[in-house]
Amino acid sequence: MSFEYSIARRLYGHREEGRRLSRPAVQIAMWGVAVGLAVMILSVGIILGFKGEIRQKVIGFGGCVEVINYRSLYTSEAQPIQVGASLLHRLGAMPGITHVQRFATKTGMLKTDLTFKGVILRGAAEEYDTTFLASHLREGRLPRFSSKEASNEILISASMARELRLHAGDKVFAYFFSDDVKARRFLVAGVYETHLSEFDNHLVFTDLVTTQRLNEWRSDQCAGAELFVQDFNGIEAATNTVRQVMNRTSDADGNTYSTHSIMELYPGLFSWLKLLDTNVYVILLLMIGLSLFTMTAGLLIIILERTNFIAVMKSLGAADHQVRRIFLSFAAMLVGQGLLWGNVLGIGLSWLQWQFGLIHLDPATYYVDTVPIQFSWWLILALNVATLLITLLVLIVPSHLVSRIHPAQVMRFE
Repeated sequence: MSFEYSIARRLYGHREEGRRLSRPAVQIAMWGVAVGLAVMILSVGIILGFKGEIRQKVIGFGGCVEVINYRSLYTSEAQPIQVGASLLHRLGAMPGITHVQRFATKTGMLKTDLTFKGVILRGAAEEYDTTFLASHLREGRLPRFSSKEASNEILISASMARELRLHAGDKVFAYFFSDDVKARRFLVAGVYETHLSEFDNHLVFTDLVTTQRLNEWRSDQCAGAELFVQDFNGIEAATNTVRQVMNRTSDADGNTYSTHSIMELYPGLFSWLKLLDTNVYVILLLMIGLSLFTMTAGLLIIILERTNFIAVMKSLGAADHQVRRIFLSFAAMLVGQGLLWGNVLGIGLSWLQWQFGLIHLDPATYYVDTVPIQFSWWLILALNVATLLITLLVLIVPSHLVSRIHPAQVMRFE
């Protein structure tokens, strides 16, 4: 144990016996660091949770990458393209791809005796991953998704159910318009709710066969294929891989394949999510500034109230840099205690919100009904290390006040 650390440890152990000003200054400095770190942990956890929740919902509706007909980009109705078993297997075997599923869409209208609503009917086959819809099911059950047999069942959103006054088990007429009007009577199998109004207000789910027949497509034709990746950060690489293989190739009918990532299909939504990072940076700067201010003020008060101690140490032969190290070691212990309490507060409050959802939000505005939390232990560790290092580096400047204290002048005034 070094000489400076030993003296700093004794000072830290007896800090409660300090003078009238240094005692509250030490407490304010310590709690300034604690509150700053707790707010940073909460802010990062909330932003990560919010972005993760929105991304998960968007991907749940449309996958991470879509392979569609090139002409679908320029028409209001989806154009058909061949997606057979061999192509599904080929896409699923590409690097980074974990799952592939077909889909087809058809615009139409649901009508009851009292009102009507325009919708987009989205058909899914038996390989459809129902995990997302099942997790947001609010009433009833999921339709039977199939590419071989029509079930005449649909899954509508909670907002549609309220507007049309429908419940699971009710029957409703749907009308679809092309060269002529096609009418279908569906059974409402269930009701889902994701609070993502851009999708909830329009998407109705059914089996693939129904949408193919409404579009007058063959059984090997659909609107496209949805591809999923394991890690969101790998979407761009997976998109480029699929694009190199699929783009500028055509099916047997001469329809050209086109590949797009979920960020390209919904650029406004993901640009908005990127803007949330700015809020995090501002909060981090403010909280680190709070920690620096309270610690600097506290250290200055501690140095000024211990001029006698500094004078005695210098008279006994201690150099300026040794005395500075004593106070910097003292500050490091104080910052360490602040970090400890900051972690307890930040992680504790985050866990309570994650476990019990204590703070609620308006889903119409925020797309979620409770404040979401996502833990990132690497980021929490980085916040701790960054706060400690930045605080100690900045405290080097006020510690130079030690060199201006001369034993002879102190003893003269005493």
